[in-house]
Amino acid sequence: MTIQRSAMQTEKKENMRGGEGIASFTYFVPNDTETNARMLAEISLEPGASIGYHRHDTETEYFIFIAGTGLVNDNGTEHQVKSGDVMVTGKGASHSVKNTGTVPLVFSAIIVTH
Repeated sequence: MTIQRSAMQTEKKENMRGGEGIASFTYFVPNDTETNARMLAEISLEPGASIGYHRHDTETEYFIFIAGTGLVNDNGTEHQVKSGDVMVTGKGASHSVKNTGTVPLVFSAIIVTH
């Protein structure tokens, strides 16, 4: 199956999980179509925007950073991230992400359920 970018569902979420600004989502596939995957998406955060700190108990979320720079809180420890970096959060861990750069912070987000 091939899905053209123009056919992918998009959504904007304001103050996601208590964060700031708008998180723009492009869903690679509809969220209810994949077994053991709750979300397969590209997320874009404008400068200063963030996704607030939240926990993943029965799933693992992978952030694969594509463009821009940001600051993540990885279960209580802050790290700078950039294109090529990957963040893995699961097994009861928590995380957040903020765009600290001057261009959009773009990353793929994949949530796998257990």
